[in-house]
Amino acid sequence: MADHVLNEIMSVTMDKLRSMVDVNTIVGTPINTPDGATLIPVSKVSLGFGTGGSDYGDKGTSVMFGGGSGAGISIVPVAFLAVCQGNVKLLPVAAPPSTTVDRIVELIPEIIDRINNYKKKKKADEDIDEDEI
Repeated sequence: MADHVLNEIMSVTMDKLRSMVDVNTIVGTPINTPDGATLIPVSKVSLGFGTGGSDYGDKGTSVMFGGGSGAGISIVPVAFLAVCQGNVKLLPVAAPPSTTVDRIVELIPEIIDRINNYKKKKKADEDIDEDEI
């Protein structure tokens, strides 16, 4: 069963998908501008594939097999990372995400930064209070 035709179909499908999508598809090749800034494109990649088949025919003779596979891919530009004079900014390409979950995921880094800044400020305030005592 390990050498079944369906395994070969799946292997070929996965090899073709691997050749279409690599790390440069998601985080693109940096683009250097004349003013010294560097832009790095970031894309969202979604893909799906399906493979199926069936043995048919008389089991007493050679078994025949029919099968197929299909795949689809969607590449959507999301943003550019802009690096200029040591500063990094995320420049969104499209309008803000339309779903609440996407918006929450987008806000996680900002929320973490705010929490860390709050903790640092609170610790600094506590250190000042202890010095006054």
